[in-house]
Amino acid sequence: MAGHSKWANIRHRKERQDKKRSKIWSKCSKAIMAAARTGGPDPDTNLTLRYAIDEAKYANMPKDTIKRAIDKGAGAGSGDAFEAITYEGYGPAGVAIIVDALTDNKTRTVGDVRNTFKKLGGSMGNSGAVSYMFSTKGQILIEAAKTTEDQIMELAIEAGAEDVEAPESDEAYWTILTEITEFIAVKEAIEAAGIEISEAEITKLPADTVELTGEDAQKAFNLIEALEDNDDVQKVYSNADIDESALAS
Repeated sequence: MAGHSKWANIRHRKERQDKKRSKIWSKCSKAIMAAARTGGPDPDTNLTLRYAIDEAKYANMPKDTIKRAIDKGAGAGSGDAFEAITYEGYGPAGVAIIVDALTDNKTRTVGDVRNTFKKLGGSMGNSGAVSYMFSTKGQILIEAAKTTEDQIMELAIEAGAEDVEAPESDEAYWTILTEITEFIAVKEAIEAAGIEISEAEITKLPADTVELTGEDAQKAFNLIEALEDNDDVQKVYSNADIDESALAS
């Protein structure tokens, strides 16, 4: 078992996303436009666009909204050119944080991100400060009740998955991890078997986590939330393992 993340962190992250649906869709649209502008409008030949479209679908973004974003990014409509930038830093209790952003104004974005770190008990670092603690993987989440252990273990491993992490309760998720090169094959094998996927993405996973409780947990949570709330920020990764009671509060 991988042991990279607690099911509570996944559950509460999805609950927060549900509450921010319009903002999530805006970020998905930006990712689709940026990918289409850079690599063209065909997801069969533009893997970055395919990833962005899939994430939009898992966020329940309407098909016509996805199509408009593709057309706009590919030049069928006017639109800004976005640049992908990654920031690294530290949060409370030395938690490592990586921030992926898409921006049309680097000066604005770096200033906003730096101020957020500073105001909420963290600090920006140089490039490479914490990224060595993370590896880029494909991650697929499936609700516990949607499959059985024998079915998903056999299916995922045969399709090329690197690891399968079992849910810790009936409300949790199976977590399938893959190398980037095997991500699409594993995801398609699961879909072909008729198993519903809750979420699938290319993500950054920490080699080790820092368990946080009490005030440190709340401070780290607040910092991550504030970073995620920035319109220019696409994703925030950290090695914080925040306990369930802190998340619930």
